[in-house]
Parts: sequence; structure tokens; C-alpha cells
Amino acid sequence: MNLGAPLMNAAIITTPAGDLLANIHELAWLDVGGGTQFKILRICEKTGQWALYVHMDPGARFQAHRHEGTGQFFILSGELIYDVGIAPAGTYGFEPVFAEHSDAHCVVETEMLFLGEGAVTYFTAEGEVDYVFNAMTLKAAQDGAAQLDIAGDA
Repeated sequence: MNLGAPLMNAAIITTPAGDLLANIHELAWLDVGGGTQFKILRICEKTGQWALYVHMDPGARFQAHRHEGTGQFFILSGELIYDVGIAPAGTYGFEPVFAEHSDAHCVVETEMLFLGEGAVTYFTAEGEVDYVFNAMTLKAAQDGAAQLDIAGDA
């Protein structure tokens, strides 16, 4: 039932009031390195919030990182394996401020929804800061002005 609303035939629809609909079937993939791609559902440079549809190829991984804001995820298919535990399809996860993860990877193709607030600091294998990922760096990557490599030297 449509109730007079326009059919969604665009990647992202927004209203002046701030409503947003994002259609993953219409969005382009952003390659972020190491066998992981994002479809950017939402970026807000005012609040620092971002929403991603994430696809990880078998063997893809995230380099060691620390959440400077909260993160939430829901595994749609496959499974995410990380130092907290194994998150198979159907798992919801919450990552508090300052949560650190030295290992996050998948063995099988995995897809998830990820909701982030604020920044994520990525570290080199030596424990030094590699770069900071946030709404601004995500927007720069989306615009082609920056390149992301979330796998690092992992």
C-alpha cells in the first residue's frame, strides 16, 4: 500500500524536515581496502553520525582500532569474528566509547549494517595512530578527495 507517497527510485531521498530513505540497490560501493566495501547510507557532519551498509569478502579484516564514539551493528549475513566474540547473522552488537579491537575479520562473505557516532582511530601494527575515520573523512572518500584503507597492514 503506497498511501500516495512517491515510489523510491533514487539512491537517497531526503525531505526538508530531515527524513531520509536510502536504497542500497541504487547506491554505489565505496572500496575501503582489504576486501571491504561500504554503501554510505547517511553522513551528518553536524552530529558526527554515519550509517553504512558493509560488505566484507572472505578474509577481509579491519586493522586495530579504537571507537572514540559509540558503534552499533547488525550482521545480515555471514559472521564477524573479533576479539569480543563471534557475531553470526542475526547478531546485534554495541561498541561503547573507547572500545578497542585488535582483531575484526571474517572468514566467509559478510554483510552488516553499521551505525557510527564520532570517530574511529585506526592504528598501525606498531600501535601508532595511522589515521582517524569520522564523518568528514568518510565524506571526503565519498567525494573522491580521500582514500580509505581500513585493513592497514593487517
